[in-house]
Amino acid sequence: MLFTGARVFDGRSDELTAPTSVLIADGKIAAIGDRGDAPPDALVIDAGGRTMTPGFIDAHAHVMLQVTPAEGANTDLAYHGLYGASMAKLYLSRGYTTIRDTGGNTFSLKKAIDAGITDGPRIFPSGPIISQTSGHGDFTPAAEPSRLVGGHRDPMQKLGHLLVVDGVPEMLQAVRYVLGRGASQIKLAVSGGCASERDPLDIAEFTAEEIEAAVKVAGDWNTYVATHVYNPTGIRRAVEAGVRTIEHANLIDAKTLELMKDHGTWLSPQVSVYVNDPHGFDPALKKKFAQAREGLDVLFKLVKKTGFDRVGFGSDIISAPDTLAKVNEEFVNRTKWFSPAEILCQATGNNGRMLALAGPRNPYPGALGVIEPGALADVLLIDGDPLADPSILADPERNLAVIVKDGQVFKNLLDPGK
Repeated sequence: MLFTGARVFDGRSDELTAPTSVLIADGKIAAIGDRGDAPPDALVIDAGGRTMTPGFIDAHAHVMLQVTPAEGANTDLAYHGLYGASMAKLYLSRGYTTIRDTGGNTFSLKKAIDAGITDGPRIFPSGPIISQTSGHGDFTPAAEPSRLVGGHRDPMQKLGHLLVVDGVPEMLQAVRYVLGRGASQIKLAVSGGCASERDPLDIAEFTAEEIEAAVKVAGDWNTYVATHVYNPTGIRRAVEAGVRTIEHANLIDAKTLELMKDHGTWLSPQVSVYVNDPHGFDPALKKKFAQAREGLDVLFKLVKKTGFDRVGFGSDIISAPDTLAKVNEEFVNRTKWFSPAEILCQATGNNGRMLALAGPRNPYPGALGVIEPGALADVLLIDGDPLADPSILADPERNLAVIVKDGQVFKNLLDPGK
């Protein structure tokens, strides 16, 4: 496949190239700036001065958790899988050629996509969110007795989306089990959360010893731990235990961000999920969303002030397929704090570096989120210049002219037959 006349955003720079050629062969970027060894029968796509970017990466996705809570409790995993497959296609149609799924039983969906059974992005699976009792991932009904006196696990645990453990031995068993299923990284909940009823945002979850146990096992498997956490106490505990990515961090303070900077820890924040009103949630949960939303301004002002540059890009949309259809609004919502170039780097090159933390557990070895020789061939062709106007990305049906994943064309508006 040969693109001609494309203005390239490479995933790292803050400007576009002059119109140039990009050759794709064998699922990788083969050459930039000349025709290289393009065979005579190569598919030639005249970009006509359009913008080429790497495929977008969502570093905090939940593709299997878009069913409503009621559906989640009253349907089986086959239903969840079919629903998740439709959401995977939606992600790809929005330009996301890769997602890091940070909670949900995505193992079979990933295999189906990789095998070509259904379309969707590359998936870096975390498997079930690992939580403590009464933590962010514990949705056991209030009427269900404790497991200490014979209670049972809730349906979302039985389906493999969540896993509740307490103490170091259970943590060791859980992390080993999840990695054995094929997780590329581990996801822990180490503070209260917005969408869970029992845990205010200010509380810390899991002891240092429990988190350290998870980090040790992940390290033995040559990968890392990501943590859901909002408050400084939980963030510090996670960072000091060796966690590599902090998800959310809305209530962080300056001292804790400096600790992250010193440890080389990544920040994986989201904006749109807090901007959108959480329909169907009770007032207590809406209050927690408002608290998290207010913290975003402090978080990002600290990020800019300190020059913290290990910032990722994600959505964290759950049980809201209509909102997920508008996932590209994240590019616009971040402009309050970041330049368009910074945002595009977060969604491409930065996220690619973050996903590489999986080391040998990376299911897709090769450079992601960049356009350079040897990188995996995930590219988009965009009508307009998103460095000048990122709002064009919020209309992907019209402005994403071409979507290529792994060297295969999934959308081509420049060819009426595609």
